[in-house]
Amino acid sequence: MNSLDEIAERIRLNFETRTRVRDQALAQARVLIRHCSLAIRAVHRGEREAARAELAEAAQLAAQLNSNLQGFQDIYYAGYTQDALKEFAEANIVEALVDGGSLPTPEELSIPPSTYINGLAEAATEMRRRCLDIMRAGRAQEAEGLLDRMDEIYGVLVTMDYPDAITAGLRRQTDIVRGVVERTRGDLTISLRQQQLEESLRKMEARLDGK
Repeated sequence: MNSLDEIAERIRLNFETRTRVRDQALAQARVLIRHCSLAIRAVHRGEREAARAELAEAAQLAAQLNSNLQGFQDIYYAGYTQDALKEFAEANIVEALVDGGSLPTPEELSIPPSTYINGLAEAATEMRRRCLDIMRAGRAQEAEGLLDRMDEIYGVLVTMDYPDAITAGLRRQTDIVRGVVERTRGDLTISLRQQQLEESLRKMEARLDGK
């Protein structure tokens, strides 16, 4: 029969191992989030090589997290780990949306579906910033294409009518995306009308100068 001291020692060793794994996961999650943030910033700045370098670093960290947390599913599904992987999904999706490429899949990124879909939602909200930057540069037609992708994502999100325990709180994110899409559509409408007005004024000035 095992003594209480032997039982306690095994539990203590288990706790020490899990604490070490948890601390390592926390550190990796923080670094992963930083690389993802830098990648998104580089994408917005048009620094494609820098963005891809940051995404490559992020991919290595995400792979390490997946590997290190084999056998520690509760730590893997903890908020800080899944938040970092959500940022990883968002960064890769933002890069694909801006470059006009195919979206990466959850399988390609090796992340759970619920984490991926929340990353997709956050990527859609990030596109508002891109649209505003493009509109300020006078490229409203290009922004219109991005708005279409945002609307497409929202159209998918609203079909995910499942409990928050399954989707990791997707309903709230979907509501946020809806508001962002509506505001962006309003801003784009104003921008397009302004461009049309400016074009009409230029044509009128040209006709007057030709007289």
